[in-house]
Amino acid sequence: MRRPPPQDRPAMSLVVPRRAVLRGTAALAGAVALHPFAARAASDQAHLRVLETTDLHVNVFPYDYYADKPNDTFGLTRTASLVDAVRAEAGNTLLIDNGDIIQGSPMGDDVAFAHGLPDGYVHPIIRAMNTMGYSCSTLGNHEFNYGLDFLDRAIAGANFPFVCANLARGALAADPLKDRTYVAPYVILDRTVKDGAGRDLPIRIGLIGFVPPQIMTWDAQHLDGRVATRDIVEAARAWVPRMREAGADLVIALSHSGIAGGGPSDRMENASLYLAGVPGIDAILTGHQHLVFPGPKDFGGIAGVDTARGTLQGVPAVMAGFWGSHMGLIDLALEHGGGRWRVADFTSEVRPIFRRDGKAVVPLVADDAAVAAAAKPDHDATLAYVRTPVGRTSAPLFSYFALVADDPSVQIVSDAQLWYAAPLLAATRWGGLPLLSAAAPFKVGGRNGADYYTDIPAGPIAIRNVADLYLYPNTVTVVAVTGATLREWLERSAGIFRRIVPGVADQPLIDAAFPSYNFDVIDGVTYAIDPTEPSRYDVDGALVAPDAHRIVDLRYGGQPIEEASTFAVVVNNYRAGGGGNFPGVDARAVILAAPDTNRDVIVRFVHGRGTVDPQANGNWRLASVPDTSVTFDAGPGARAHLGDVKGLAIEAVGPAGNGFERFRIRL
Repeated sequence: MRRPPPQDRPAMSLVVPRRAVLRGTAALAGAVALHPFAARAASDQAHLRVLETTDLHVNVFPYDYYADKPNDTFGLTRTASLVDAVRAEAGNTLLIDNGDIIQGSPMGDDVAFAHGLPDGYVHPIIRAMNTMGYSCSTLGNHEFNYGLDFLDRAIAGANFPFVCANLARGALAADPLKDRTYVAPYVILDRTVKDGAGRDLPIRIGLIGFVPPQIMTWDAQHLDGRVATRDIVEAARAWVPRMREAGADLVIALSHSGIAGGGPSDRMENASLYLAGVPGIDAILTGHQHLVFPGPKDFGGIAGVDTARGTLQGVPAVMAGFWGSHMGLIDLALEHGGGRWRVADFTSEVRPIFRRDGKAVVPLVADDAAVAAAAKPDHDATLAYVRTPVGRTSAPLFSYFALVADDPSVQIVSDAQLWYAAPLLAATRWGGLPLLSAAAPFKVGGRNGADYYTDIPAGPIAIRNVADLYLYPNTVTVVAVTGATLREWLERSAGIFRRIVPGVADQPLIDAAFPSYNFDVIDGVTYAIDPTEPSRYDVDGALVAPDAHRIVDLRYGGQPIEEASTFAVVVNNYRAGGGGNFPGVDARAVILAAPDTNRDVIVRFVHGRGTVDPQANGNWRLASVPDTSVTFDAGPGARAHLGDVKGLAIEAVGPAGNGFERFRIRL
């Protein structure tokens, strides 16, 4: 494939030189309704609109490479089509991204694994973003999945700077201001804004970035000894005053960190609410959680969060969904006096690229032709990449019921992991340990929609199908744990279920706040889960019910497991590094760190077998509760597989909204 020529990248510095005027659309103003801040601005008053995208994950096109078909719910080519209209409503604009750019779709994997980033080649998502005229981005946690060298080459092609204040090269210094940050901690953009009288006035806009400190756990194999992270709020308290001293009129935080309550804690993953409490921050762009803010669905009931006005501790904030599903807008009414600008008022909103009409998805915008053209060669290369056949399956692979029953799409992952790890472990002193495998379902609907399921018919398996089974470029790792830790591991996983009251019909079973990737199924043992017990652990992994036990009849080889016994468990590097806060499962338990990705192992497993028979072995089940039924939601394709779930009678109930179907299980 012919690679497009590189684009020049400005020097990474703390102060970015002045441009003539912030991106605006005065010529179009007569054809659209101006935002009130722009329409009413007087002399020494100006309107600044900050546009956000976040968690793009290389989704340039509205195309689901896993399903190999278009999908109108995402794609930067669609988000880009909002930009001109959004800019036309404003006096002055900045377009900013909030991280998680270069990993997350087969296009990203094709670039990273099949082609790399040779000299003169700009990463396709960076090329698309250059076309749109971004002003800045921060680093997201998934930027590190392919290693630092790949990250460096990827961001080198950007025509905009990257900022991150809490990531240091080497070890941390005694003082955050002495850290040798991996990229610039902040930039100050010297710009001019047009006020209500039509005058161009100078303004200095500071942009500071943050990444979850947990990258040191999630990508330890790439980062250990090379970088270190600080607590987000700690870094902000040090750097924001420095930005003000350097002359920033405004400070906008690019926080690749979500929104959570419960009080601040050291090295908090979702720290944006408490970041808003740092004096001197005027606005916050959030992300990481793949949710929408402001709005009625997410983050309700958290003290300090106003989901209607879009504020965190009174500071305007926005979270623009994921994969380009929304564009976030923060509008600032600015007043100039005493030689400085200040924020006099604000609004915050998100704009979607689609709407739902019953089960149908209705696109609200078309593709932006220039952005699509920028990455079209890589789109074509990705289609060829994902369609490459590697073997066959004698039975369908689907994930519609992966949260309620042992599941073939999880089973094949465990089968492949055991096949790969057994000979590697046999050559070590751990070779005599019983070998188990832990795997979790990834595509199970939820916030990603009713189409977000694995559904592979019997027949050929291509790379796109394997990528569909395993979404992330994790690497295979083996940990050693005791029987007691194994039980707690499963107790933590069982937190995905809501507590069920015996004798009550049609109770919702699944806790939607629990990420499916933390619902580990451990193969090689048998067990049942009793959802009438409270969960021992909350959604974040904290022990909250020490007397509760949901895991019952836990056995290995038909015998009850002794707490002091030792097992080897094949996992991914994320879980082995402590990801998900599973008790006793962290880097100290690692006994083997393999070089291959879990996804490549599945490809080799299928290719080596020629034909696989991915039948779930039924090693776990929900405990029987007489006169009780539960419900769960799944995609409409689940109806076709009701008869394929062994040992569990599932009934279709009817539509559940947003394209989902509701199903019933009589416990």
